[in-house]
This record gives sequence, structure tokens and C-alpha cells, in this order.
Amino acid sequence: MVEILHKDLSYGINGILFQVHNSLGRFCKHNQYGDALEVLLKENNIKYKREIEIPIYFKEIKLTGNILDFLIEDAVVLDIKCKKEITTKDYVQMKRYLKATGKELGIIVNFADKSLKIVRILDKK
Repeated sequence: MVEILHKDLSYGINGILFQVHNSLGRFCKHNQYGDALEVLLKENNIKYKREIEIPIYFKEIKLTGNILDFLIEDAVVLDIKCKKEITTKDYVQMKRYLKATGKELGIIVNFADKSLKIVRILDKK
């Protein structure tokens, strides 16, 4: 049987994502979805960090440019999208975030589609 990584936390996050989408619909801005998510994460006592920079290093030189939308419970990287569809570029971006943070689970959510799109990305060590 396949074990789901961070099963309970993932289930809770998905529920919050659906609440936001059901309430706001698909035509809001990125930061509006982020603000709504933040409200619900607080209400559900879920610990998170928002819009944090995660550097990578090359020959002891700090390279910047990776900004996470959310790091939830120091376990799940959440990336918000508001566009026609999730692309390979989004997948590659999440893999970069997971590698930079050392986390194993990333969730990409696209609010702009008619139905909410949630994609789980794993980076098993």
C-alpha cells in the first residue's frame, strides 16, 4: 500500500484551498488568494511562513531569487498560481523549491481554472 506523505496536513491544506476557491472564485489576484489562505491557516492553527526567500549556494556564494508563497508546518511548500494552466515550468520551479528547502512535498494550486487544480509534487530523498 502506498503511504501518502503528510496525509493529515495535506488533507487540511486541500480543504482550505477549496474553501478559498469556493468563496473567491477564479478571477482574483495572486495576493488576494494568499491573504485568504493566510486567514484560514490562522483560523485552523496551522503554522506557516509566507513569502520567504530561500537561497541556494554556489561556491559559498548566496544566490537569491527563490520566493516561496507559503511554507506550511515546516513541511509543505505551497505555490499559488492564477493562470490558464499549470505548466512544466511550474513543475520545475517547485522541484527547485523542494531541493532548496530540503522538503519532500510541494503543492501547486491553480485558482484561475473553472475547477480548482491541485498538484502534489514529491521530492523523495
